Amino acid sequence: MTDDYIKHKYDPILPQKDEWPVVKLSKSRKEFVKKVAEAAKKRILDQIGGKMEVLKEELETTHYREKLRIKQNPWAVDPDDDYEFWNKVKSALVQLSADSTLNRTEKKKKYIEILDSITMRYAEEIASNFKHTHYKFTRSIVTTGFARLLNAARVKGFKRLFSNQYSLQDKIQIIGETEQLRDLASKGTIIMVPTHFSNLDSILIGWIISVLGLPPFIYGAGLNLFNIEIFAYFMNSLGAYKVDRRKKNLVYIETLKTYSSEAIQLGVHSLFFPGGTRSRSGKIESKLKLGLLSTAIEAQRANYQRGMNDIGGKVFIVPVTINYHFVLEAPSLIKEHLSITGQERYYQEADEFSTSLKISKFLVKFFTKGSDISVSVGKAMDVLGHYVDKEGNSLDKNGRIIDTRDYFISDGKINIDTQREEEYTNRLGERIVQEFHIINRVFSSHLVAFTAFQLIKRENKKMDLFNLLRLPEEDIVIPYDSFKSACQRVLDKIFELREKGKVHVAPHLRQDMDQIIAHGLDNVGMYHAKRPLVQDKDGNIITEDLNLLYFYHNRLDGYDLEKLF
Repeated sequence: MTDDYIKHKYDPILPQKDEWPVVKLSKSRKEFVKKVAEAAKKRILDQIGGKMEVLKEELETTHYREKLRIKQNPWAVDPDDDYEFWNKVKSALVQLSADSTLNRTEKKKKYIEILDSITMRYAEEIASNFKHTHYKFTRSIVTTGFARLLNAARVKGFKRLFSNQYSLQDKIQIIGETEQLRDLASKGTIIMVPTHFSNLDSILIGWIISVLGLPPFIYGAGLNLFNIEIFAYFMNSLGAYKVDRRKKNLVYIETLKTYSSEAIQLGVHSLFFPGGTRSRSGKIESKLKLGLLSTAIEAQRANYQRGMNDIGGKVFIVPVTINYHFVLEAPSLIKEHLSITGQERYYQEADEFSTSLKISKFLVKFFTKGSDISVSVGKAMDVLGHYVDKEGNSLDKNGRIIDTRDYFISDGKINIDTQREEEYTNRLGERIVQEFHIINRVFSSHLVAFTAFQLIKRENKKMDLFNLLRLPEEDIVIPYDSFKSACQRVLDKIFELREKGKVHVAPHLRQDMDQIIAHGLDNVGMYHAKRPLVQDKDGNIITEDLNLLYFYHNRLDGYDLEKLF
């Protein structure tokens, strides 16, 4: 893998839009939704062993949780008939429970009919509304709009908004295994799994997919983002399906997993954030949500069962890290993280992207600052975490070709083994976390934030994290020379890790240390009201917000750099 980034425009080399699997899916959306609902119903019945009493209990639990959601946490994007639908479910359950004229077989059939109505509703809610006629237009709007904002910052004069002097590729650097990704997208089905730090990630990844000349992917996006009309339009056009994190009942979870699995089996390239939600702590995700990830393994096994050959029916996992100097939502994210880990009162999530005005203001701020972004594309793996070559062949640790199909065979045939697939999912999750750390790209802002926080921690060894974060900011001063010396130690170790292929570094980290520090201080949390790090009038290093400093420091967690202090 290389640290060099992509500067040229790709020419799409993959199938045209009428041949895209996502287009075929959108054209048969109605039939696909029915298929998902039916398959989800079967999964649930299989899980509960077809027992009527267990089914009755699950339906009652689902109804109870949904009524609670409607009452305590309604969203504008919720269906207008939400209350009415769940009232009908309640009436049907009450009536069925009280009906003594039906025998067990008839009652069970009625309960299954209720389950069928719920899975159908959920499948319809989840399903993408991708329209290929809107895709090209939306893609050009995102690219042109972002580029205009970028040029507004860098080109002087009245006509700066209409300048094309700078492109998004000057702002957003794409590094890593991009050629392999493009090759494999025409040989099998790609599952892209990025890190997740900001609500901007979804649109950013959509643009990356486009600029690399790849067909559109479907991807799970939080239903809350569809509250914002402009986001809803873009995400629908770019292939997003809806994930409602409020719904934690078995019926919804299984319907969501079924949607993902069935789409992958149809060859639709998919993207989901395996962390499940934005990183509250600022750390690279180390514990992944394995629900959707398990659908990649399930789909791979199903493809083999249908006799699809090892390459054409193969599923490839591609880790991606998104590297920012700053995150708009950092103040609320770290506050929520600390309130949860500190076992304090429940913290109501604040959403800086709750209105079109807020997202517009953010985009203006984001693109009119000089700070860069990089997106690192990792080496592709099979669903068992083995690296694959450019032809899609799985390789063992010695580089020898192995047959992934063998891992799904028992008693001479490919079969369903839930326990085995759960073990494979855990293994894949661990491999993705390893790859996240390998392809992470260290920025100057990460370096200065990590070093400063560790120096503060060293000076207050007897304090736990929460007492440390309560220190008065005005009492914290780090002499510049001590700070510079510590930054050099950390940077030397980072380059040592880079030589071993365990991390990436941004080109600006090859400058003189004074320049690196100045660059890091300029960029870390650059538009927050209170800055994580600044220099005082004497040139020493101080913080205006220790919580934010901790958030940005956490990006380098997981490399054992703490041992340097």
